[in-house]
Amino acid sequence: MKQLGSTQVYANSWMTVREDRIERPDGSNGIYGVVDKPHYALVIPYEDEHFHLVEQFRYPLSARRWEFPQGTAPERAEVPAATLAARELAEETGLRAGQMTELGTLDVAPGLSSQQGTVFLATELTRGEPSRELEEQDMNSAWFSRAELETMIRSGTIADAQTLAAYLRLLLHEGSANAGREPGREH
Repeated sequence: MKQLGSTQVYANSWMTVREDRIERPDGSNGIYGVVDKPHYALVIPYEDEHFHLVEQFRYPLSARRWEFPQGTAPERAEVPAATLAARELAEETGLRAGQMTELGTLDVAPGLSSQQGTVFLATELTRGEPSRELEEQDMNSAWFSRAELETMIRSGTIADAQTLAAYLRLLLHEGSANAGREPGREH
């Protein structure tokens, strides 16, 4: 597909929306709507066989959701992923990581958004006080065992696509770290 032109139709502190005029491979013309958001970081805080999750009200869904800490920099700024991950972890949970391991990247919704994110595993954690943004003032946080986390996924209590994809990245990371062990014995 070839972009023929682009018009920004909306912008706020978190995103822009543009309409692109395109030419398809067969030569026909069309339009494509794109939501541009900055790179985000998602952090999997893990300690003593437990994961730290946050729960908050997600306005577009009119519902509260449990998920791994995640976010972007203010004012659509582009910040190095590791810096952003440390900031989001401290901001949402008060935790600081002695070790941050990058697990890979995720595309949020490639059919409509340019946003991508980087997933990190945070270990060697120390506790502190969260410093949440105004939109996060009703946020809750708690530790969950792996069994509890997987039960929440199975039941649909955790439905955030980024959290689910990040957990898969973690499982694959653990699998490669435990290569050669008997399946089901690596946890």
